[in-house]
Amino acid sequence: MTLRFPAAPLGAALLAMLAAGPALAQFPGHGGPPSVGVVRAEKQPITESSEFVGRIAAINRVALVARVTAFLEQRNFVEGSEVKRGDLLYVLEQPPFQADLEAKQAAVQEAQAQVVNATLAYQRAEQLLKTPAGQQSIVDSSRATMLSDAAQVLAAQAQEKQSEINLGYTEIRAPIDGKIGRTAVTIGNVVSPSSGILTTIVSQDPMYVVFPVPTRTALDLRQRYADKGGMNAVKIRLRLPDGRLYGQTGALDFIDNTVSTSTDTLILRGTIPNPLLTQATMNGAVRELVAGEFVTVLLQSAEPVSLLAVPRAAVLSDQQGDYVFAVGPGNKVQESRITMGQSTPEVATVLTGLDEGEMVIVDGVQKVHPGEVVAPGPASPAPGVNPATMKGHTATTDNGQSLAARQ
Repeated sequence: MTLRFPAAPLGAALLAMLAAGPALAQFPGHGGPPSVGVVRAEKQPITESSEFVGRIAAINRVALVARVTAFLEQRNFVEGSEVKRGDLLYVLEQPPFQADLEAKQAAVQEAQAQVVNATLAYQRAEQLLKTPAGQQSIVDSSRATMLSDAAQVLAAQAQEKQSEINLGYTEIRAPIDGKIGRTAVTIGNVVSPSSGILTTIVSQDPMYVVFPVPTRTALDLRQRYADKGGMNAVKIRLRLPDGRLYGQTGALDFIDNTVSTSTDTLILRGTIPNPLLTQATMNGAVRELVAGEFVTVLLQSAEPVSLLAVPRAAVLSDQQGDYVFAVGPGNKVQESRITMGQSTPEVATVLTGLDEGEMVIVDGVQKVHPGEVVAPGPASPAPGVNPATMKGHTATTDNGQSLAARQ
């Protein structure tokens, strides 16, 4: 049996294939150099950034203890609230101390009366010395008694002052502005200097951030900023435990004078503002930073520096290191071995191996090889990137990512 096909349909199929010929020739592998997307390597303002793990610490921290032994009668604060310097926090039993002060005041008045009497006796003895009945020994004795009684007045006044101080200790006031903790002793208990800490107050604004830096890194940072103003050329940003970038900027204010022998690190410290948040609890004292909190410290240069930057997608790596493919004369692919600086998934800085103005392959980099002729064109922007701003790069984005592209 012989199979026959209608002539008209077969002819139509052949004509369709011939018409599609030019279109098929445009696909890769059907002739012509492969198309690649390129970006010009240019110097961009880069904010250098280094990350460390740090801890928040209060600038001032006070542990309140009782200075006298007495019953605790009043507690005049809300635990967890913020207090001001001079606020009355605790009141101890006062009547025994008031009675003691009054007794000391009476002793002062008695001593003063004795001084008055001794002074009169001395004056009479001096007057009698001018008559035959006067004796020098009586004058000397009267004068000694007067001076002794005057000394007794000073001693009584000192005891009065001590009693007055002890009475003042029955009112425990806040020595600093800050946030007060929970009380360790409740009303009705006896407190004394040996009974321990009643509560603590930690200052709130500003705060310290303390972070260890490896010695070698510290030396690199010192060399990097030595000719730019030292510590004044560095600013501090913080990434909070939930990943958010803290809105305030701090400054480095202290570098320790000793390297830790156990960890080979140097302690650095910065000061950063800690203002009240808009939302508040019933205590009205909510701030972002809390003493003892772990944070990520972003140590950044205060002024951007100009560095050569390329998209991170253009950088390839092998056992020999990092490299990029650039388009050279005649649209031939050239392999350039590079040394990268800080980088993120979006942007890489190039320290050596690439010249400003070279066209670096970004799109299609996996399908080319050195010496191959390609057809370069503008690279496609990354998802979510505005093509009009592809050339602007900074080291840190608004979410705190070091050397990210601001595109």
